[in-house]
Amino acid sequence: MKTKIAFFDTSAIIPLYCNQVMSVESRKIRRQFKMPVIWWGTRVEVNSGLDRLLRDAILTRSQLQIALQKWEKLHSQAHIIKPEDNILEIASTLPSVYNLRALDSFQLAAALVWCKEKPKNRSFVCADNRLGEAADATGFDVVSLC
Repeated sequence: MKTKIAFFDTSAIIPLYCNQVMSVESRKIRRQFKMPVIWWGTRVEVNSGLDRLLRDAILTRSQLQIALQKWEKLHSQAHIIKPEDNILEIASTLPSVYNLRALDSFQLAAALVWCKEKPKNRSFVCADNRLGEAADATGFDVVSLC
């Protein structure tokens, strides 16, 4: 059986490690896709997001440590799209075309580099409506947690 592979945006990763509205669905989708693909900068976004949940008292320090350990395990198993000049070039065009924020533009650009700009039949997992709509418009099969 072929391993199911998908690009995971940060918005679909953080709910894996804490109890949020989308956590159950996020974990279900993660089990469906055995090989996650992530952008190189996702590490910073996940760490920042989990730290914010600690500051907002949604996670305890103990829960944060467990979440970080689980995240490191996924990170070590993931295919990571490294920063390349063409990611920067693609990402630079996306905010004006799809009304995306900067980091979302990098996420979508990395996904496009992963599939060699041929997103047909490639899965893009996210929990961000605007990013999901942009990924859909570029041709990805969007798996949304929303």
